[in-house]
Amino acid sequence: MSTRICPQPGIMEIALYQSGSSSIAGRDDVVKLSSNENPFGAGDLARAAYARAGHDLHRYPSSDHASLRAALGDRFGLDAGRIICGAGSDEVISFLCQAYAGPGDEVLYSRHGFLMYRISALVAGATPVVAPERDRCTDVDALLAHATERTRLVFIANPNNPTGTMVSLPEITRLAKGLPAQALLVLDGAYAEYAEDYDGGAALVDTCENVVMTRTFSKLYGLGGLRVGWGYGPQHVIDVLNRVRGPFNLSNIQLAVAEAALGDAAHVARSLSENARWRDWLCNRLNELGVPTDQSHANFVLPRFHDAAQADACNAALLADGLIVRQVSSYGLPHCLRITVGDEAACRRVAHVISGFMEGQK
Repeated sequence: MSTRICPQPGIMEIALYQSGSSSIAGRDDVVKLSSNENPFGAGDLARAAYARAGHDLHRYPSSDHASLRAALGDRFGLDAGRIICGAGSDEVISFLCQAYAGPGDEVLYSRHGFLMYRISALVAGATPVVAPERDRCTDVDALLAHATERTRLVFIANPNNPTGTMVSLPEITRLAKGLPAQALLVLDGAYAEYAEDYDGGAALVDTCENVVMTRTFSKLYGLGGLRVGWGYGPQHVIDVLNRVRGPFNLSNIQLAVAEAALGDAAHVARSLSENARWRDWLCNRLNELGVPTDQSHANFVLPRFHDAAQADACNAALLADGLIVRQVSSYGLPHCLRITVGDEAACRRVAHVISGFMEGQK
C-alpha cells in the first residue's frame, strides 16, 4: 500500500457494510427475512411500468425529477418544490452529510441508529457522536445533552431500525426546538408508512426551519432493488442538496416505476394490512415463547435472547430450517435477532422453529 496515496481521514474507520444474506448452500427452500423487504414484492402497476420503461433505455432521464416529485407532492400533500429524490434515502442522507458536516463538525444519532449515519459522517470527515437510548427507544434528553456547538446534524430513524420502536411527535418537536441553532434534525422515515397515524414528520418540516424528512420506496413499495428514495425539507436546505446531487442520479426506469408504485393503492393497502396482522401475531407469539419482543411499528421484529450465545444458537437453528434473519451485533445488540415480517407461512415457520429451539433450552 502506498504511503503517499491516502484516503481522507475517517474513511478507513468505516467497516464494510454487510447486507442481509440471501442464500444457504444446498437449500432451495430458503426464506429471506434479513433485509426488511416486502414479502409480496412490487405491485402490478410497478411491474408494468418497469416493462414499459425498457423502451427508453437510450434516453437520458429528467434531471429535475419533476414528474415523480409532483406525484409525491400530490400523494402526501407536500410542496413538490421542496422534495429531492435520491438513489434510496441512503443517498439523501449522504447528501446531507456532504453538504452540512465536515472536519471539526459532529453528527449525532442514537445508540441503535441506522449504520449509514456513522458511515456518511465519516465519509464527510465529521465526527460521529452516539447518544444512549432508553429501553431501545430514542431518548430526547440524551440527544439534547450530547448536542454541542459542533453538532451539525442529528439523525433519528422513526420508527427505528433495527429496534422497531418509536418516539412520539411531541418529543420530536421538543428535540427540534431544543437543538443548537446550527443543527439540522433529520427524521429518517424509511418505515414511516408502517406506523399508524404518522406522517413521517412532514408537518414538522413545514413549521420548522431545522427539520428534514427522508423516505424510501424500498420497503412498503417493494422497490429495494431499484434504489429510489426522497427527502422533504425547508427550501434553503433543498437548494443546497440539489447542488450536491448529480444531475442524473436516478434513471428513467427508477423514476417511472416509483411513480407507478406510488399510485398502486391496492398493493399498498394489502401490504400494510398483512404486515400489521402478522407483525402483531409474531410479536405476541415470541413473547409467549419467553423471547421478549418490543411492540414494533415497522415491518420487522426484534426478539431479545438471554445473551449473545443464545441468539447465535437460535440463528443457527433458523438457518438449519432455511430461514435467514439478521444478526445485529453491529448495532450493539448481539443478544438480538432482527426478523422481517414475512407472509403467513413465513411467520408461522419462524415461530415454529423458535418454539422448538426454546423448548430445547429448558
